[in-house]
Amino acid sequence: MTQLQPDEITGIVAGVSRLTTERYVFPDIGERIAEVLDEALARGRYHRAEDPETLGRLVTEDLWSINGDGHLRLKFHPDPIPSEQEDGAVLAELARAADLSLGGVPRIERLEGGVALLELAPILFPLDMTGGSLNAALTLVARAEALILDLRACVGGHPYTTAHVCGHFFDEPTHLTTLHDREEGTEQQFWSPALVPGPRFGGSKPLYVLISKATFSGGEALAYDLQQRGRAVVVGEASGGGANPRRGFTLHPHLEATIPTARSVNPVSGTNWEGTGVIPDTETDPARAHEVAHRAALADVARLGGDTPSAEEARRALRGRAQTPPAPSDTRL
Repeated sequence: MTQLQPDEITGIVAGVSRLTTERYVFPDIGERIAEVLDEALARGRYHRAEDPETLGRLVTEDLWSINGDGHLRLKFHPDPIPSEQEDGAVLAELARAADLSLGGVPRIERLEGGVALLELAPILFPLDMTGGSLNAALTLVARAEALILDLRACVGGHPYTTAHVCGHFFDEPTHLTTLHDREEGTEQQFWSPALVPGPRFGGSKPLYVLISKATFSGGEALAYDLQQRGRAVVVGEASGGGANPRRGFTLHPHLEATIPTARSVNPVSGTNWEGTGVIPDTETDPARAHEVAHRAALADVARLGGDTPSAEEARRALRGRAQTPPAPSDTRL
C-alpha cells in the first residue's frame, strides 16, 4: 500500500474536521470534536502515520474522545473503495456481504415445540437488494407457534427494512421511530406497513429477540422497536449502542469518513439506545441466549397451545430437560 505523504494526511484530516463540523447530528459536539482533530493535526499526531490504516485508527480514537459515537469513524478499507463522494464504499460492501449471507438470512431452523429460529445477519439489507430472500424467510416462519429472532451478529441495516420486518410482527400499522435529520432539518416517521407480502407471524404469538454486544445500529433498531412496543422479549447482553444513522464520504482510496447526520427518537421511550445499547429483558451470556429463549418459548407453547401437536411436543421437551442432570463441574483440584 502506498505510503501517505504529509500533504495527503493534512488534507484527509482537514476533510474529516470539516465534515464533522458541517454535518454531525449534534452541531455543538461536532465543533468540539473538530477542535480536537485540528489541535492534534497541529501537534503532528497524525503525521506519525505512514499508512491509511494507522491514520484511520488515530483519527477514530480522537473522534470518539468526546462522546464515543461508534458510527463516527475514519474507516479503513483494505480494498480500494469507489470514489463517489457519498456512500460509495458502503454500497460496494453491501453487495459483497449480501452474496455471502444468502441475502442477509444465513439461518432458518425449526426447533422443538413448533418454535422457529430466524437469524438476520450481517445487516438488514435494503429491500431492493435482498427483499426476496427476506420475504421468503418471513413467510416460512409465519406458521411457527413461537419465533426466536437472532440478531446477535446483526451490525446494521436500513430503517425501511427494519419497518418492513416489524410489519410481520404487528397486526396493525405501528409507529416505530422518528428520524430527526440535521442536514435536511426534517423529521421522518417510520411505521410498520399495513400490508406485507405473504402471511404474517402476527402480533400475538411469542417472540424472542437475541442480542449481543456485537449487535449494532440497524440490528439494535429492530430489537429496540419491538421491545419498546412490548412485542418481544429481548435476551442476551447489552448491545453496542449506536443509534445515530450515518453517511459515508470517501476521502482516500482506502479511507471513508462515516458521519452520523440524524438521530432516532422512539415514540414510547422518547429517546433511543445511543451509548447505552439495547438493555435485554433477560440478561444472559449471548452464547446461551438461544438456549434460554428456546426454553421460554417452549413454556409459552406448552401453556398456550392446548392439545395441538406442537404443544405436546413442547411439553415432552420440557419434561426431558427437567430430567436431564446438570453438566459436571469443570473445576479441577
